[in-house]
Order: sequence, then structure tokens, then C-alpha cells
Amino acid sequence: MKCPYCTNLEDKVIDSRISRDGETIRRRRECLSCLKRFTTHETIEETLPAIIKKDSRREVYDRRKILDGLRKACQKRDISIDKLEEITDRIERSLLEKGAKEIPSTEIGERVMVELHELDAVAYVRFASVYRSFKDITDFMEEVKSVLNKKG
Repeated sequence: MKCPYCTNLEDKVIDSRISRDGETIRRRRECLSCLKRFTTHETIEETLPAIIKKDSRREVYDRRKILDGLRKACQKRDISIDKLEEITDRIERSLLEKGAKEIPSTEIGERVMVELHELDAVAYVRFASVYRSFKDITDFMEEVKSVLNKKG
């Protein structure tokens, strides 16, 4: 690990602690050259699958795209960013558990729809209207009726 003060590559670990969630390790290090101390955080490098878009292009997975879609759907709703990050974490975990190298974007979209359906009906209909590209008010009304029927 390169020292942030003198850029020397040799150091020693003085202390290691596992984070509360058990997913990262915090290490205190001391540079063997300048003797200054610094902290590093280690995590497991997880490889998320490539995303196959509707037009067959491949894209690198981008967590922000899921989170941005959730934020837009939940705009002006009483839903915390922590809740949206939990949903994004669950979706990421499900992608990792699949173990696939590629996954269709439609599968992620459907998973977001399931999560939003359980979270908030208005956010669900907002997301569905964009995701399913409703052509007119009839499509929109059909989706609203379906939500109301499932609640009743």
C-alpha cells in the first residue's frame, strides 16, 4: 500500500478491525519510511454481471442507475434514501447470487417493479409508466386498476 504522505510502498499493519456489517476490514498502517500512520479499508471485490440492454448493447453494471430510477419514482413521497439504498442492495445481492456474467436489463427493471410495488403504490405506478412505456392514459389506468385490485 502506497503511503499517502511520502508514497513509499512499504508499511506495517498496526491494527485490524472488522466493520459492524462484517463486510469490510479497517486497517491502521504505519509507513516504514516516514513513520506516519494512515487507515485503509478492505472489501471483497465482487464482480457484477454486464447488463444487456434492449437493443443488445452491453453495459457495465451501474448501481447509480437503479438508485436514480428509484429516486425519480419516489420523488415527493415519504421514503428515505436509506430505504432506497436497501432496495438497491437487495437487487445487487440477487444479481451476485445468480452468478451470471450477463443479465438482461429487463430482469433488473422487473425486480425494481416488485420492490416498488411492495413499498409504495404511487412510486410503483410512476416507475411502471416509464419502464413499460405506456402509450396512453388507458395503459396507465389499467396499471392503477391492477394495483387497486391487489390491495383490495
